Amino acid sequence: MYVDSVPAIPGFLLPNSIRKYPSQAAHHDRTGEYPTEILKKAWEVGLLNLHIPGEYGGMGLGVLDCAIVSEEMAYGCTGIQTAAEANGLAEAPVILAGNEAQKKKYLGRMTEEPLMCAYCVTEPNAGSDVAGLQTRAVKKGNKWSISGSKMWITNGGKANWYFVLAKTDDKASTGKAFTGFIVDADSPGITVGKKEVNMGQRASDTRGITFEDVEVPEENVLGQVGAGFKIAMGAFDITRPLVASAAVGLARRALEEATKYSLERKTMGSPIANHQAIAFMLADMAIGVEAARNLVWKAGWLRDNGKRNTYWASMAKAFASEVANKNAADAVQIFGGNGFNTEYPVEKLMRDAKIFMIYEGTSQIQRLVVSRTLLDAAKAGQTL
Repeated sequence: MYVDSVPAIPGFLLPNSIRKYPSQAAHHDRTGEYPTEILKKAWEVGLLNLHIPGEYGGMGLGVLDCAIVSEEMAYGCTGIQTAAEANGLAEAPVILAGNEAQKKKYLGRMTEEPLMCAYCVTEPNAGSDVAGLQTRAVKKGNKWSISGSKMWITNGGKANWYFVLAKTDDKASTGKAFTGFIVDADSPGITVGKKEVNMGQRASDTRGITFEDVEVPEENVLGQVGAGFKIAMGAFDITRPLVASAAVGLARRALEEATKYSLERKTMGSPIANHQAIAFMLADMAIGVEAARNLVWKAGWLRDNGKRNTYWASMAKAFASEVANKNAADAVQIFGGNGFNTEYPVEKLMRDAKIFMIYEGTSQIQRLVVSRTLLDAAKAGQTL
C-alpha cells in the first residue's frame, strides 16, 4: 500500500533488479515525520481501530483478523504499523472494561474521524516492573487528580486521549493498587515531551507525558477502583499477538528481500543462492516466518474463541520478535556490504526489528509468563 502510489524520493535509488523500497517508509524513516496522511488513508479504508465493536461504529474484528492486517502493514513499514496499532492498544482497556457511556464517547469518536490515542503505562524507572509505577491518582471530591510522568508513549504527541494507569492505594498489593483512567489529551496540566529519536521505527511518535495535578472526572474511571492492573494486563492478551504479527511481517520482508537478492547477486560466476551457506540461511529464515506466524494465529484463534491465550500470546511475542531480529540480521549478511548501506532496504529492517524484543513486554518478561504458566500447570498435574 506504500510502494506504487507515491514518487520515489530523490537520491534514494536502487538498481532495477532490487525490489523497490517503499518510498513513503524511507521518507518517514529519514525524517521522523509522523505519517499523518497515511494514517488518515488507513482510517478511510478501514485499517484503523479494527477491534472496536460494530455498535460503536467499528468493524469488531477478532485478534486473528487483526493479525493478518498487522502483518501486511508491517511488511511495508513497522514504524507506520506501530503508530496504527497503538490505537488498538489504548482502546483495548476501554473495550474490556469500559461502561456503555465510556465506549460510546471514546470508542465512538475514533470511528467518526481519524484520531489517535495512546496507552500510558510505562514510566522512566518502571517498564516491565509495573509494581514500581510512581504516577498517582488522588480522589478529590467527585474528581481525581493525577500526577506523575510516563515515558516511551507511542502516539504520545498525537493522541486525542490516553489510557493512564495510576496508583490509587499505596498499601494494597500490586493487583489492587492501581486504577485505570481515560484522560483527554487537552486536559490542563498535561505536558507533552519532545519526540524521541529512536534507533528504528522512526515514523512512530514516541514521547514522555507528564501529568501535573490533572483533574479527571469520576466518570472517566475505567472499571472499578483498584482494578487497573488487571485491565492493563488483560489488554496484552489482545495486543501481544498483534505485535508478534508485525514482527512476522518484518521477518517475511527480510526473507523476501534476501531471497530476491540472492538470485541476482553473483560470486564466482554463480548466484549466491546456489551456495549452500546462503541457501541454508534462507531456509532457516523461511522456517522462522512460518513457525512464528502459526504461533501468532494460534494465540489469536484462542482469544477469538473465548479461551485464555496469555501463555500462547507470550510465546508468540517472544518467538516472533526474535525471528524478526534474526531474519533482519541474516538479510543484512546476505546483502553483504550493500546490506550495511542505507540505499538498500535491509538495514532499516534490522534497526526496526530490535524494538520488538522490548516493547509490550521484553522477551525476558514473556519467558517469565511462559515459565510460570508451565510450572504452575505441572504442579497442579495439568498439561498445556
